[in-house]
Amino acid sequence: MLGAQGISHLRLSNVSCAYALRMPRRPSVSEFSGSMLTMHKQSSHTLQMTADVPVDSKPKPWLLVGLGNPGKLYNGTRHNVGFEMIDTIAQAEGISVSRIQCRALFGKGHINGSPVMLAKPQTFMNASGESVGPLVAYYKIPLNQVLLIFDDMDLPFAKLRLLPKGGHGGHNGMKSVIDHFKGNREFPRLRIGIGRPPGKMDPISYVLRPFTKGEQEELDLTLQDGLDAIRILINQGFDKSATIVNRAQKARIQNS
Repeated sequence: MLGAQGISHLRLSNVSCAYALRMPRRPSVSEFSGSMLTMHKQSSHTLQMTADVPVDSKPKPWLLVGLGNPGKLYNGTRHNVGFEMIDTIAQAEGISVSRIQCRALFGKGHINGSPVMLAKPQTFMNASGESVGPLVAYYKIPLNQVLLIFDDMDLPFAKLRLLPKGGHGGHNGMKSVIDHFKGNREFPRLRIGIGRPPGKMDPISYVLRPFTKGEQEELDLTLQDGLDAIRILINQGFDKSATIVNRAQKARIQNS
């Protein structure tokens, strides 16, 4: 539970994130005229100096987002493997994911020297876009550097698939994110297989069911494969990462 200071910080961060989504205010006629006059009075020497100012070449960070449901009730359930992937990255790279930003548990750090941001939306799965959309807008992250990590019933249990883009595939969390990206699907995603529900089990009940001890042990190996894939993605690019993760998964399945 957040204390008074945490609640205050949550409100401030949400205001900042909401502000980032607003359209810029249109200048008044007097403001516009004044700015044009100021530009006209500048000497060509001053304009040349301005043109020579170097552009900030600081690289944009990657935003790694794991989807899930907040609260202890959902810890260790199939729908929360996105959260588990973020926790694995955070532990391996020494990144604290404890502050609140844009309705997400959030942290900043580096992977092999490259800046990254980790996020676990606290909006509940079906409203994930209400957190992810403002985060991307606030930090001005290019969509090709936003990696969404989530569970997938259409993949066999503990199998990974890294894709450069695509639809939501019936996943409500991804649908919410795409909606908040105004339909744009051009961003990478790491899908973690949880398998299909057995027999006639309701899919909703299935995704909210916790893993058995054996399943969790197998999933932990998959999360390590996912960590390796993300490290390669950030430092060597998408194609290299997709090749490595698929090869590692195939080799592990053959040796099991």
